[in-house]
Amino acid sequence: MRIGVPKEIKTNENRVALVPAGAEALVAAGHEVFIETGAGIGSGFEDADYVGVGAQIVPDAATAWGKAELLLKVKEPIASEWQYLRPDLTLFTYFHFAADEALTKAHLASGATCIAYETVELPNRDLPLLIPMSEVAGRMAVQEGAKYLEKLYGGRGVLLGGVPGVAPAKVVILGGGIVGVNSAKMAAGLGAKVVVLDLSLERLRYLSDVMPANVQLVHSNRHNILEQISTADLVIGGVLIPGAKAPKLVRRADLARMRPGAVIVDVAVDQGGCVETIKPTTHENPTYTVDGIIHYGVANMPGAVPRTSTLALTNATLPYTLQLANKGWKAALKNNGALLKGLNMSAGKVTYQGVADAFGMELTDPASFL
Repeated sequence: MRIGVPKEIKTNENRVALVPAGAEALVAAGHEVFIETGAGIGSGFEDADYVGVGAQIVPDAATAWGKAELLLKVKEPIASEWQYLRPDLTLFTYFHFAADEALTKAHLASGATCIAYETVELPNRDLPLLIPMSEVAGRMAVQEGAKYLEKLYGGRGVLLGGVPGVAPAKVVILGGGIVGVNSAKMAAGLGAKVVVLDLSLERLRYLSDVMPANVQLVHSNRHNILEQISTADLVIGGVLIPGAKAPKLVRRADLARMRPGAVIVDVAVDQGGCVETIKPTTHENPTYTVDGIIHYGVANMPGAVPRTSTLALTNATLPYTLQLANKGWKAALKNNGALLKGLNMSAGKVTYQGVADAFGMELTDPASFL
């Protein structure tokens, strides 16, 4: 199979979908790998590193897309890349279709087969290709939130961990999943007072066994959310419904209850965000202020630490990439139920419930393609 890897062109996105070790494995399995020149540089991989393991360097994106039967990316194709979509192409990347109708319609119109990292789902409901980036984003959320709490950036001027004789900052985390756990670990490790809200009592019981003493666990409901954010210095949104829009847990009117200069970091912004006033931002212009509250909505947070993120992501994606390449997408999905969950659309039809629900589109059973 011919596998293409273009350079990511979303603003400040320095990750790459395939590292040289992955290219070596694909070449060893008998596949041709085409890497756009410079695609790996942001993550510390030179063209020569790919050539050394048998991959071919191509001069531009058009060639990387044009030669590919299976195209690997990190982020969803942006508008300037939609011209390369075609019916006989299989794409394997993060899409987050439910948050972007234009993106969804462009891919449907192309007839391409789109397999989304974020909806590949194991029988235990784990999301193996979302977990590594959620781990990175959860940890970064605390790091970035602590920075924007500084007065220099318009924050409250609060040190996350406080000092002896001065109370630490309060960090409220919406969601006790992968993002929430990693945010809580980081914030607690820095000495903050941490509150994690989650709907699942089973999850809260589990977290009570593994979290340090400075992490308080609270059942998530409207009353408790309002009570907790009213005294928060930093609020982190980490609620995810796989493949669907995130629920709006913090409304515009709720900001009036918060302390001026408090910070919101919404990691769920890729799926529309769990804060009503959040909108996607970039690493170049990461924040904006609404009603005195600083909002951080960078949609590709892990792109700021591309070396770590690329290695973490490709460790998880390569086994699935090998299955798609070795068997073809239909056989691979037929033999792997988790990968079948990743199919979001093919031949102009939506095959994932969350995407169909987001835009009132007809759902086609993904098994019908197999």
